[in-house]
Amino acid sequence: MTDTPPLYQAIRNAIESRIMSGALRPGDRIPFEHELMAEYGCSRMTVNKALSGLASAGLISRQRRRGSFVMRPRIHMAALQIPDIREEIEQRGQAYALRLIGRTSLDADAASDARLRLSSGGKLLSLQCLHLADGRPYAVEDRLINLAAVPAARDADFSVDPPGSWLLAHVPWTEAEHRITAAAAGEAAALLEVPADKPCLVLERWTWRERESITYVRTVFHGDNFDLTARFASRAARSPAAD
Repeated sequence: MTDTPPLYQAIRNAIESRIMSGALRPGDRIPFEHELMAEYGCSRMTVNKALSGLASAGLISRQRRRGSFVMRPRIHMAALQIPDIREEIEQRGQAYALRLIGRTSLDADAASDARLRLSSGGKLLSLQCLHLADGRPYAVEDRLINLAAVPAARDADFSVDPPGSWLLAHVPWTEAEHRITAAAAGEAAALLEVPADKPCLVLERWTWRERESITYVRTVFHGDNFDLTARFASRAARSPAAD
């Protein structure tokens, strides 16, 4: 027999499920405390405990007299921020296009567990996409999505919405890690329309919600039309000069 969760946990689970499914998107207001009290027939203390748990998990922001809102994803890096690929291309004044090369649902194995940094196996969605700028190859993306964390990804149309853009719009996350390297185009060469030994920039990214893995992506960028730019001040410029 399955134990019934306490009411505050049931309320939290219901709101979290709406966030993870995309029914509540970043910036949306969740129901007011009195609305949740009426819906669940419970005390303010019970509702407050549920909302406090969501806030502690980084899923919502509680604002005095305004209510609670789904958190917008943020990434913190020392001196570099990598924007969404579609946004990056459009900001350059180029036309963005997406080509979905492959889409497969699969059981995690040791290799995919290691890439996604899962503690145990599960169902994954494997995607390969080609991003184009003004009709020319811009980047090849290979991505794994943990379907236990993002069940709505099963039905998402990634031939229309880039996976990265869709995840940013629908799935809150609390931590991210980037690794940037230079490598030959290798297996991505044919899609990028370059020689296999062509130098490319490779970006790997992991994202989590608390301790739960959401996605792993490896993106190979055409080296001739991509650059990383950051502007920052020296410590001396930020601090008063020493006597």
